Amino acid sequence: MQRASVADGADAFHRSDQQGVAAIAVLERPNRKNDEIRVPQIRVIGPDGEQVGILPRLDALRMAQDSGLDLVEIQPNADPPVCRIMDYGKFKFELQKKANLAKKKQKQIEIKEMKFRPGTDDGDFQVKMRAIRRFLEEGDKVKINLRFRGRELAHIDIGDAMLTRIAKEVGEDAVVEQRSRVEGRVMSMMISPKKKVVPA
Repeated sequence: MQRASVADGADAFHRSDQQGVAAIAVLERPNRKNDEIRVPQIRVIGPDGEQVGILPRLDALRMAQDSGLDLVEIQPNADPPVCRIMDYGKFKFELQKKANLAKKKQKQIEIKEMKFRPGTDDGDFQVKMRAIRRFLEEGDKVKINLRFRGRELAHIDIGDAMLTRIAKEVGEDAVVEQRSRVEGRVMSMMISPKKKVVPA
């Protein structure tokens, strides 16, 4: 008899990003298995995904033991609860992989700050641009702060030109969310990474 892949797992975990969210929830509230299942009757799904039907708990446990597998509760709120005969260790491993993938996708976006001056020389400018590109590649937003000193504030056009240059340098890798806003002696601009289109 060919054993169904653990990825088939429970019917509750289908192919989409919801798999990862469901996996996190299940890992936080582990599935009951084997003798932990105490209800008198359960609906049983066989190791190949076949519908066995409603069985007494002890009969279902015996069937799982005869197959060398576990009886795992996958839909506790159903009436009666739904259990599947499967390899629980592999089931947990697959859930952990999906949960880890979901956490990566749920990366917290940070706002990095990069400071410039109207007189920032070209060498320093390029060093800062490399850092900005790295932040964007990591999925973070970047707030550009251009600080003026003394009489420099009379030359806002210089600062505006530098922010325009920065926007051109990041090119198609980023989107300017907020342009050239002046607060006190600081002119700022917010840029964020452009969402990548995944080919179908």
